[in-house]
Amino acid sequence: MRHGKRFNHLSRKAPHRKSMLSNMASSLILHKKIETTLAKAKALRKFVEPLLTKSKSDTTHSRRSIFSILQDKEAVNELFNKVSEKIASRPGGYTRIIKTGFRLGDNAEMSIIELVDYNTLLLGGDESDKGTKSRRRRKKKSTADVGSDDNSKVTEKEKKVVKKDTKDTKDKKSK
Repeated sequence: MRHGKRFNHLSRKAPHRKSMLSNMASSLILHKKIETTLAKAKALRKFVEPLLTKSKSDTTHSRRSIFSILQDKEAVNELFNKVSEKIASRPGGYTRIIKTGFRLGDNAEMSIIELVDYNTLLLGGDESDKGTKSRRRRKKKSTADVGSDDNSKVTEKEKKVVKKDTKDTKDKKSK
């Protein structure tokens, strides 16, 4: 029975689960995207969203409280310096979970969890990238040009073959 089961325990004891989620949150903040199982991604979303909300106010108290959870100085600096600027106008929903299929070894459902504001493919990317590709249309050859080129090549070959055949037949007739 699942009486009082408010969150997924992920088959781990509390200290192991806490350190795993802390490490995954640090990796997500530093790399902006990680690949993990769907259950861990859903648990990580509940873990990291309040941290991202708290990072919007850059105070000493919020820095210290987030550092006590993450235990990673680089991740805290990245969170407050770069990530919080991008998510400042967003009222919530900072992460996205994309299902990617099943793992080969144990058939676990895999997914990618990423920060929403950092996916350049879905946001449209840079404007300079869009301008580099140009569509070009090939000119179609007119039927007269195509036919004359092909016919001239074919007829020259046929002429050579015909000449050889006629010489062979003349030789046979003379014998």
